Amino acid sequence: MRPQVVAHRGASHEIAEHTLAAYVAALDAGADALECDVRLTMDGHLVCVHDRHLRRIGARGLVSEMTLAELQAIDFAAWKNGFWDGQDEAPDLDKRGVLTLHRLLRTVRDYDRRVEMAIETKHPTRYGGLTEGRLVDVLNDFGWAGPDSPARVMSFSFTALQRVERLAPGVPVVQLIDRAPNWSLLKHTIGPDWWLGAGIDMLTAHPKLARRLASKGRNLHVYTVNTEEQLKLCLDLGVKAVITDRPGFMLGLLGG
Repeated sequence: MRPQVVAHRGASHEIAEHTLAAYVAALDAGADALECDVRLTMDGHLVCVHDRHLRRIGARGLVSEMTLAELQAIDFAAWKNGFWDGQDEAPDLDKRGVLTLHRLLRTVRDYDRRVEMAIETKHPTRYGGLTEGRLVDVLNDFGWAGPDSPARVMSFSFTALQRVERLAPGVPVVQLIDRAPNWSLLKHTIGPDWWLGAGIDMLTAHPKLARRLASKGRNLHVYTVNTEEQLKLCLDLGVKAVITDRPGFMLGLLGG
């Protein structure tokens, strides 16, 4: 069985990450799942933004110090190398602006086939555990906080995943790891049913560790897989999911 193809922040190789346009493109390309990062705004909304600040998109401010309305006034796609310049049908601002998790989950729910979600909570953050609390509230809004949920929660923070496990025991959690030395500590502490999310650079640099992780019997995800060579390594390891900026390209390599 081929690995699940998870669109990393949408079809972010071609279209500005975390925009609705990027996610719709990933869905239309056939992605099995979508990945997003979430942060909490000052007025309590979860938005799909990677960094704590807005420098990546050429704007100023910290997400945690801004309201949703303030973020909605910013074009989150303009920074992407003028991608829409000269395009006949550039998406409207509704698909270019800041994306709330609620809006993204509605899009997934209403799509014409089953699509899963991999949601990463970012830490450290000034709001601490409020992030996971609000995330579980949103999942509950969709009836996705139980064992049959199409969503899973990922984090580099062990404590954050413990919170999710306590608040929504049926939702799978994924411990992210990007440094080989961290595994020696994590392997003794993470839950027996937790999944693993490993960085492709770490696996490439430490082939013995890659084999050990693959042999543990845990559901193994690998990020961010963007080349044929990286995909081949994942197939050799038998991973369950590849997280990629290029979902259409990966699906083509896998035969659809």
